[in-house]
Amino acid sequence: MTDPAIGNPGGDAALDEARVLADTRRWLERAVIGLNLCPFAKAVYVKEQVRFVASDATTPEQLLEQLGEELVLLRDTPAEQVDTTLLVHPLVLGDFLDYNDFLDQADALVEALELDGVLQVASFHPDYQFADSRPDDIENYSNRAPYPTLHLLREDSVARAVEAYPDPDVIVERNYATLRKLGHEGWRRLLADEAG
Repeated sequence: MTDPAIGNPGGDAALDEARVLADTRRWLERAVIGLNLCPFAKAVYVKEQVRFVASDATTPEQLLEQLGEELVLLRDTPAEQVDTTLLVHPLVLGDFLDYNDFLDQADALVEALELDGVLQVASFHPDYQFADSRPDDIENYSNRAPYPTLHLLREDSVARAVEAYPDPDVIVERNYATLRKLGHEGWRRLLADEAG
């Protein structure tokens, strides 16, 4: 089935940037912040320190180039202006296994730019699946976004967050419990256009 937001994957793919960003904001507001899946997201979001980028890349090579540009921009921008970046790429790496393989290239780019220990790349995907889980396990939804998304994070921001929550397993287990209670239908309703 073709999603009108991303055009026809077989040929004339086109980016509906407004829709992609609206869907991503809705996911961030209702799921990530609304369900408190990430207890650190709300503060930077309300301060407008989250950069949203809808990528028009159609090949992994183009995406890697844009990722490099965004990593450098984040490195060179004060955290007070941009603390974190969501690089949403609906036209490339729709297959989760291909996306997962690409993450090695993303990490290699961070090292090549000598940003290891400064910035990191986290991952979200509509078909995200943890190792040793089934595709329909609700726990996978803690890392599911409307579109494939690379989340660029500052290491010092992550370190401060971990200090506030020294046992991140508590967050993970709480998220799983929240998602189990919500269920698949609850997740669909949460992110529906008409939800409110």
